[in-house]
Amino acid sequence: MIADILAVLWKEMKELSLRQGRGLGRGLLGTLIIPLVFGIFLPWQEGRRWVSTSPFPLIFSVWMPLLFVSSVVADSFAGERERHTLETLLASRLSEGAILFGKLAAAVSYAWGMTMISLLLGLVTVNLIYGRGELLLYPAETAGSMVLLSLLGAGLMGGIGVLVSLRSPTVRQAQQVMSLVSMVLLFGVIYGLRALPLAWREALLRPLLAAGVKQVVLFALAALLLLDGVLLAAAMARFRRARLILD
Repeated sequence: MIADILAVLWKEMKELSLRQGRGLGRGLLGTLIIPLVFGIFLPWQEGRRWVSTSPFPLIFSVWMPLLFVSSVVADSFAGERERHTLETLLASRLSEGAILFGKLAAAVSYAWGMTMISLLLGLVTVNLIYGRGELLLYPAETAGSMVLLSLLGAGLMGGIGVLVSLRSPTVRQAQQVMSLVSMVLLFGVIYGLRALPLAWREALLRPLLAAGVKQVVLFALAALLLLDGVLLAAAMARFRRARLILD
């Protein structure tokens, strides 16, 4: 089972590199712009605070995977269907679990890896510009939180993306749905809170502000883990060879 998952993972990563190579230019710019902004420009603006008191690294560790996953996960099944290779994949000896987990792992690995590169690039940027001979590092708790939050954030969008891709006839349609989901997740909460009456807003935010950063991070990790589990279970229930062939 593990070997089959790794085989699908390798296939997906190879196809992703080929797609990005064919889209050299706009595709490459789209891939690099997020690390450039979150790994160089914003850390340069924040200065030494980026690795000490700034909340942005923690926030971006959840935010960035959503953007990276959205750009690749739409192709997972909709792309196979559009290229007429889905039937061949389903007819192979690979189990349903291996295909599903391999494709999900590829999207999550790509998004998580790119997020880690962006955060490490931010660390390098701050040290080069503001280090002055001193090694500046993220606090241990912050670094661990960023690793886990980014992984679970990628899993969240990956699970949503797989469900969308399973039901979409084309990659374009899957991408449109994923763009809408991303907008809702990224901006819906912010503007939704702003639309609430002030008293409701204070009632919702007061427990979070009183809890402290550590407790909020633990709550976020627990919520993301629960959501990831629910989405994975839903994807496993939806992914059936016979149903996909008939679709």
